[in-house]
Parts: sequence; C-alpha cells; structure tokens
Amino acid sequence: MYYYLIQEIIMRQIITISLPKEVKKEIDALSAEEGISRSDLIRQSIKDYLFVHQFRALRSQMVPKAKAQGIYTDQDVFDRVS
Repeated sequence: MYYYLIQEIIMRQIITISLPKEVKKEIDALSAEEGISRSDLIRQSIKDYLFVHQFRALRSQMVPKAKAQGIYTDQDVFDRVS
C-alpha cells in the first residue's frame, strides 16, 4: 500500500490554469462545503468529465450498431439481457 501511495505521488504532474473570479469563488465555496481541498475537487471534476466524455464517445459508436439490431431504448436493452 505504501509503495503505491508513493508511486502515485511521484507520478503526478502539476498544471496551471486560469479561471474567472466567479468560478474560483464557486470552487472555493464547494470545496469548503465538501470538506476537500480545491485540488482534490478539481482533480475529481476532471476525472468525472473524462469519464463522461469516454462514455459519450463509446455510446456514439454503439448506437448505430444497436439500432441495426432493433435496439432503440433502455427497455430494449433490458429485454435483451434479461
């Protein structure tokens, strides 16, 4: 466990971004409300964004294939896997 924690810390990279003042205020307020650091909040937000982006990209590839098989709705998917 200790090894992986050190490895994660060593492998991190620092980036600098600029934000409008209002966005920074919102980030600061939310990080205080959540009880996490600004960096942790932004880090998790970026991870969440990347996950959603990957999901949408995969979905856009799969929708035409699903439609070709007559799958249009969540219920259609459920019916096929149940």
